[in-house]
Amino acid sequence: MTEQTGLTKQRVAILGSTGSIGVSTLEVIALHPERFEVFALSASTQVDKMLAQCAQFKPVFAVMASVEHGKVLERKCKENALLTRVLYGPKAIEEIAEHDQVDTVMAAIVGAAGLASCLAAARAGKRLLLANKEALVVGGDYFLAAVADGGAKLLPIDSEHSAVFQSLPDDASMWASQINKIILTASGGPFRRRDPAEFVSITPDQACAHPNWVMGRKISVDSATMMNKALEVIEAKYLFGVRPAQIEVVIHPQSVIHSMVQYRDNSVIAQLGTPDMKVPIAYGLSWPDRVTSGATALDFSRMADMSFESIDSYGHAERFPGLKLAWSVLDAAPGSTAVLNAANEVAVAAFLEGNIRFDQIHAVNLDTLAAVLPSPPRSLDDLLALDALSRSAAESVVQRIGR
Repeated sequence: MTEQTGLTKQRVAILGSTGSIGVSTLEVIALHPERFEVFALSASTQVDKMLAQCAQFKPVFAVMASVEHGKVLERKCKENALLTRVLYGPKAIEEIAEHDQVDTVMAAIVGAAGLASCLAAARAGKRLLLANKEALVVGGDYFLAAVADGGAKLLPIDSEHSAVFQSLPDDASMWASQINKIILTASGGPFRRRDPAEFVSITPDQACAHPNWVMGRKISVDSATMMNKALEVIEAKYLFGVRPAQIEVVIHPQSVIHSMVQYRDNSVIAQLGTPDMKVPIAYGLSWPDRVTSGATALDFSRMADMSFESIDSYGHAERFPGLKLAWSVLDAAPGSTAVLNAANEVAVAAFLEGNIRFDQIHAVNLDTLAAVLPSPPRSLDDLLALDALSRSAAESVVQRIGR
């Protein structure tokens, strides 16, 4: 870390800096230039957005996922007299994640594509701010072993898991003896009251119109199907070391309570806030301190009510059949969570491209789980091979049932 004006700065690498999480992270960092310094950024294809970030934050490194986009960014940086060194390719993303001058890594690359860089950061002992569900959903115990071996500090950035983390004792050794259950809240998305018979005609734009949160298209669709909550159940099992039966999901349409912990004495501790990802991001960056996030404060005088619905009420079981796959795959063969994740990524992409209907996403997931029988993954290559096999199986299902 560098010493400037008597303060120790955290050097931060943001993987996925042009996505919604990456942008929010930079907004929080911009509020605290005395505490945080952007050391490296990575992005997939948005060259101009990355160029603007380089101009504002002047990172040492900027990484594009492909050679093509990297060459364009490199040229534009030179044209704008920017000193940022441009790299490209998956290995370069791993290099900045494990760089010895990086203190903190924000892992916000969507999907299984972010797994290798998360593992690199974990093995290098970084403060790892995990916004990528797939590191745990796909990596599971293998990823947790890398965190332990590297001495990394894993801090959840998903609003629900950050809420749980903030509601738990500081001493993790006390969790198992004190927790009765973890209660993840879900907004119910845009179709909480939609007749399931109408799901056949839902469009991608409708599925991406979340009532509370501003998110990317893939996670917005996952929220509409509640597959995002299924993945969060899996993530919570690994993050907090609880049994699947100790995880409950409750629908809370207002998205004010982000999640809760019920203790052995049946008291419940909850974390509340506005639906703004800058809150968990600021907490992850500053933990165990707290800093201003830039998010709007809750105004209790304007809150008409807070309501809750069981996932088994109001027809939600029929409306969101994918949710209960979380408990199914956690009870199935090791690697089944990775199969579900890959199948869902293929299914959502097919829906967004108009190749399957919204109501067929669940069918792709189910049929892929039936088609792929995983072996316990023991390496990154095993995980990537299982991911590829599952994607191939899911694509075959899409071709069979698609329009």
